[in-house]
Amino acid sequence: MSNIVDPLVGRIAARVRFERERRGWTLARLADASGVSQAMISRIERGESSPTAVVLGKLSAAFELTVASLLALAEGAPDTEGPTAADAEAPAASDAGRGADGPGGGGMEVRRADGADEWCDPDTGYRRRQITGPRFPAEVAEIRLPAGARVPYPAAAFAFVRQLVWVLDGRLTFHDGDTVHELGPGDTVELGAPTARVFANTTGSECRYAVVLTRGARP
Repeated sequence: MSNIVDPLVGRIAARVRFERERRGWTLARLADASGVSQAMISRIERGESSPTAVVLGKLSAAFELTVASLLALAEGAPDTEGPTAADAEAPAASDAGRGADGPGGGGMEVRRADGADEWCDPDTGYRRRQITGPRFPAEVAEIRLPAGARVPYPAAAFAFVRQLVWVLDGRLTFHDGDTVHELGPGDTVELGAPTARVFANTTGSECRYAVVLTRGARP
């Protein structure tokens, strides 16, 4: 079974603080850019509060990063160039979990399902598990959205990325700006220009979907 959340709080705290400080931003500047209060950002950076999916969406939008980048679990300090779509949420696999060529040989890497960390939104119970590793050129994540859950993201959270949503099980009500799509198993939607979006599950059963994301060029 996946290892859910608590160990991630400290890593999220360090990531948010790193991204803010490398930009030379004060807490007030980040609060103004994200719409998240200074008090909440301070608690997150001290590891005293686990941010919700909505708060992570606002912070990632302010940094012009993906949510996955703020959930990065790789050990050590983030690179000074900042994360891209290749930054992922899962820690690097141990040597025992890699292919025979290792990280510097053929580049093959085996990542076991039972070794993956899973982030859980303390507000809605939304769960996110990163499928791809830090060297893969796209981010693929598996999302489990509980019955009745609703997770909104601001338009800026989708800037500079190309994203596809693929419903695996259950039903997803996807709000793309003013347009609403009812998606069932096997349905996909490729996202266009950034707009405010909502992922909602209006049914009585869990919805499971995959998100495939690549980082696009800045306009």
